[in-house]
Amino acid sequence: MQEVSIEIENPEGGSEGINQMRQPQEPLIHGLPDDIALLCLARVPREYYTVLKFVSRRWRDLVHGEGLHAHRKKHNLDETWIYALCRDKFEQVCCYVLDPNSSRRSWKQMRELPSRSLLRKGVGFEVLGKRLYLMGGCRWSEDATDETYCYDASKNSWTEANPLSTARCYFACEVLGQKIYAIGGLGLNSSVPHSWDTYDPCTNNWTSHSDGNIIPEIEDSFVLGEKIYIRCGRSAVTSQVYAVVYEPSSGTWQHADADMVSGWQGPAVVVDDTLYVLDESSGTRLMMWEKDLREWVAIGRLSPLLTRPPCKLVAVGKSIYVIGKGRSTVVVDVSNAGNGGGMMVSSSIPKLTSNDEIINCKCLSI
Repeated sequence: MQEVSIEIENPEGGSEGINQMRQPQEPLIHGLPDDIALLCLARVPREYYTVLKFVSRRWRDLVHGEGLHAHRKKHNLDETWIYALCRDKFEQVCCYVLDPNSSRRSWKQMRELPSRSLLRKGVGFEVLGKRLYLMGGCRWSEDATDETYCYDASKNSWTEANPLSTARCYFACEVLGQKIYAIGGLGLNSSVPHSWDTYDPCTNNWTSHSDGNIIPEIEDSFVLGEKIYIRCGRSAVTSQVYAVVYEPSSGTWQHADADMVSGWQGPAVVVDDTLYVLDESSGTRLMMWEKDLREWVAIGRLSPLLTRPPCKLVAVGKSIYVIGKGRSTVVVDVSNAGNGGGMMVSSSIPKLTSNDEIINCKCLSI
């Protein structure tokens, strides 16, 4: 049993000064040193964390703290779950979570989202560490807001977080260098579409920046090669896709590679530093950017019986999850996918009866 020293001042004063009292502290697991107990508890599947918290106060503090999360990450024991932000038939925001490794793979609804965000549109959605952030948004009867909410996956609870430095909605969100970037969108004045905010968790502060190369109507974004890419839709004059890339070294946005942008015709995802795009212009066809050849290659088509566009993409390991209307989900292992226009072999998660719109999807690992 471990001991903790507690100092108590002697009310009588005198030569004794401070008395020492030793209070025993229960170990994490009886009969084991705490470092060995941590090795054991780190291997408990994530789905049981809600149960672990009720074993003892020490177990609760361990699950809620950063130590267990860091240990699991260091030893590749962390598990990735997918979070889908949706809009239901009542026009309310809702969120569902999927454990890809569960034998009962199915979407489960998260309860108790921040009530002030439920009717907002254009909200930002991003993951940093073991926390999920819900940012900004607006309503037809309200202007854009800077409100930010944080969901701690280890505690399974929402709290109000430090607000955005700029109120905005319909903006892009990405993580680069352990900071959240909230980019462009619409706001309370004409400068918002040409600005972005960065959140540093070390200081718990947002910082605002501006660049004229950012324009409104952002449709998609991704991070590749330690750079952020955003696609702003087609030009009304030339019908070309307009996209810019953020250069961290200079802190500026520049026009993205025209050849790569030409095939960015739908939602994108990066797997092992390779860019994939789902072309939804005629069915659903997965495309891959061959950066050495500087051309787009067709990987294959997905069955129209399984996908329900418009879709969002997320990657877990070497698998791409194609998540469409009503959270219809198709899984493609790109390590086994061949090049060509044929039908791809994929697996799917049982269909749901809802028609919920998919706003965004993110992965969170603990």
